[in-house]
Amino acid sequence: MNQEKLAKLQQLAADARIGGKGTARRKKKVVHKSGPVDEKKVQATLKKLGANSLVGIEEANFFQTDNKILHFVNPKVQASMASNFFSISGNSEVKEVTELLPGILQQLSPTNLEGLKKYAEALGAVVPGAAAGDDDDVPDLVESFEDASKK
Repeated sequence: MNQEKLAKLQQLAADARIGGKGTARRKKKVVHKSGPVDEKKVQATLKKLGANSLVGIEEANFFQTDNKILHFVNPKVQASMASNFFSISGNSEVKEVTELLPGILQQLSPTNLEGLKKYAEALGAVVPGAAAGDDDDVPDLVESFEDASKK
């Protein structure tokens, strides 16, 4: 056999071997994913705790210290009241407070409200007169509405 070919074959064999000298040769190493197994373990642990699914929850918000919100839409919520345990899973997004503003005002704590006031004041300082003097687009009231409704 040609020495060049022999050296090339030996190099290929050495590259393809995963274990020691007596093991089978494989072309590639198979990587097993353990995603569903982990999910099953979590579900089994939640079942041991006595967690029940809570239905009808449309969103969940977690307020972080840097005025950002961890926002879940239609999360899967499980709770165990006996052990004071809640599990929230699903797709989450990190959003700014201003992105969710009209709907989350009743959820804000006093410290979050203070931060929001400071943010609004900072915006007011950047754009002076934005809230007070921009009524040029609104026409003046010419006649009374009561008179117009009687006609």
